Amino acid sequence: MTDHLYSPITISNLELKNRIVMPPMCQYSVEAHDGTPTDWHFVHYVSRAVGGTGLIIIEMTDVEPDGRISDRDLGLWSDEQIPAFKRIIDESHKYGAKVAIQIAHAGRKAEDAPEPVGPSDIPVSADYKKPRALTTEEVRSMVVKFKEAARRAVEAGVDTIELHGAHGYLIHQFHSPSINNRDDEYGKDLAKFGVEVIQAVKSVLPQGMPLIMRISAVEYMDGGYDLEHSIAISKRYKDAGVDIFHVSSGGEGPAGARKPGNYPGYQVPMARAIKQALEVPVIAVGNLDDPKLAEATIANGDADLIGVARGMLRDPYWALHAIQAVSKEGTPPPQYLRAY
Repeated sequence: MTDHLYSPITISNLELKNRIVMPPMCQYSVEAHDGTPTDWHFVHYVSRAVGGTGLIIIEMTDVEPDGRISDRDLGLWSDEQIPAFKRIIDESHKYGAKVAIQIAHAGRKAEDAPEPVGPSDIPVSADYKKPRALTTEEVRSMVVKFKEAARRAVEAGVDTIELHGAHGYLIHQFHSPSINNRDDEYGKDLAKFGVEVIQAVKSVLPQGMPLIMRISAVEYMDGGYDLEHSIAISKRYKDAGVDIFHVSSGGEGPAGARKPGNYPGYQVPMARAIKQALEVPVIAVGNLDDPKLAEATIANGDADLIGVARGMLRDPYWALHAIQAVSKEGTPPPQYLRAY
């Protein structure tokens, strides 16, 4: 009997009942542009908790209004936003799920911002607005905004926090040689901004709460960085306080020759490389919807946790169904037992 997917795992003070993660996926469903979760978000996340997911990561939640991809994205720039997040987290906990929030800033990819900002004035492409380069003082202030958003997430009751350092958003922009052309301290040391954000966020986390960093292991744009660069940056991030890496790729600009085929498990080798190089737990993601592939990824030691995104959009009970498919384990809520 195989049961790796169903096995519990403990990382620092985070105890998960299984190895299944719901990765952050923007819903673009905020009303009134105020960044506050709605009833849609409540049902969306709690239903995945009912469905057996071990760790739910609430979608990209931004540290300031103009840091959002769109005006319909979530934010945690005000204490007034805390109760709506707390409602989701408290209800998800009732079904045994643990909950994280992905804290982020879109940087030059903030599509609805009147003037996006970033480490430089290089736009994503001709289809995007040209960003304004942050001043050195503004970069330091941005670190504080990440810290304050993390404090609010803790007050809302999260079990862990994920920082978004992937897919071409602000932290990624700073550690990318092709995007960051600054000549100040944040350009001379590409990891400096991310390191300072990590240290600031860790300072407001309870003792023993792990910190997750999502990272793009490679860039897809021509001339983009490779795995060697991301491993070097990730080592700096680990030393600063990251406990778990959530390994994705690309997203930083128009894809060039390096873009891989979008086949099942295509990012797993990158997760394994970072796991081996840094000796830290990793979350693998990328077309892992097949329960047997997800099980094999854990069983083979390629990753410690499995992120299933689109599969969970299609099936809120993916976790329960996957566990039953590979191990005949997994118990549905008592209200649903008669169906099983």
